[in-house]
Amino acid sequence: MSIPDRRDLEMMHVAMSEARAAMVAGEVPVGAVVVKNGLVIATGRNSPIDAHDPTAHAEIVALRAAAKVLGNYRLDDCELYVTLEPCAMCSGAMLQARLKRVVFAATEPKTGAAGSVLNLFSEERINHQTTVHGGILAEESAALLQTFFGERRAVRREEARLNHPLQDIALRTLDAAFNGLPDYPWQPNYISDLPVLAGLRMHYLDEQGGLNGVKALTFLCLHDSPSWSYLYRKMIPVFLAAGHRVVAPDLIGFGKSDKPKKDSFHTLTFHRKTLLELVERLDLKNVVLVLQDRADLLGLSLPMAAPQRYRGLLVTRNLLALSEPDDAYSTPFVDRGHRAALRAFPLLQAQAFGNEPWTGQTLLAADGADQGAGIAAEAVQFFALH
Repeated sequence: MSIPDRRDLEMMHVAMSEARAAMVAGEVPVGAVVVKNGLVIATGRNSPIDAHDPTAHAEIVALRAAAKVLGNYRLDDCELYVTLEPCAMCSGAMLQARLKRVVFAATEPKTGAAGSVLNLFSEERINHQTTVHGGILAEESAALLQTFFGERRAVRREEARLNHPLQDIALRTLDAAFNGLPDYPWQPNYISDLPVLAGLRMHYLDEQGGLNGVKALTFLCLHDSPSWSYLYRKMIPVFLAAGHRVVAPDLIGFGKSDKPKKDSFHTLTFHRKTLLELVERLDLKNVVLVLQDRADLLGLSLPMAAPQRYRGLLVTRNLLALSEPDDAYSTPFVDRGHRAALRAFPLLQAQAFGNEPWTGQTLLAADGADQGAGIAAEAVQFFALH
């Protein structure tokens, strides 16, 4: 790669300043400058949102300003610097303006018309030829764009977390139904923007203990049917008191998660993918899988997808059977329409997710009258030593 000309670097830095100004204004961070005889005669930044103008790309804004300065729509002997490869619209405008040269920073693989998707500047049938050079401050421009779109995705995730509109295919148990549940004081977390969810709202608990680093475990507690995360209310405090993190999701169709109306919606493949995407989104590490009864069908298939995330396996039996006979477990399932998952799960067949057996540390425990607190204490000690 050739060393950039000092003047090109200086002018692209001016364009980058315009791009940063666009970002501050909430626009996609693209900036442009028009130069003649070594002097900046016009600048432009993306402003289609503010201007309510789909043509208000940084290049178009700069071209318009330069034309007014020169009193001519022809910009002979002018150069344009822009922080992102121009699209077809802007490339066409540059050719119409008779620019001598165009210099851009980062490539645009989706809409770039200077070589990425197509190259209008290399079309010999056009009666004016403009020289094009790319790659000046490309990394800086790409980093600015990545920061902008990353922040925008984060905002959208937060909006989705707060709003979570109910999808037509599903029902949702009213939040008020869960008020006053004994031994379940934790704040709910909701997610609906995982690709597999397609807008369905999934509930999960995510509580942090005090430990950090390699000593901190993440207990990922998976329920069976007909229970939900309430099943682990006696174990969670023990895990937290020992300083570890606890994540306890409600599978779609259960607990505080949305409940698709049709039994046929539920497959092991769907629920497995949901859990895999949740583990990835929350970036769970040093995970101890906590499985109860038929949660094995889902849980044992998770480590093979990302074995580096998993530390151990805790299998419990009959937690629900020994729980006190209250109405908490039936709270989410207020009528037949809310019970599709309960009807579907007993009929699901184990599917072949892979042939790699679990070979990590395993603790198999049968509960007692403490409804899981003793198992949790035993598990903390066991996995801390292994």
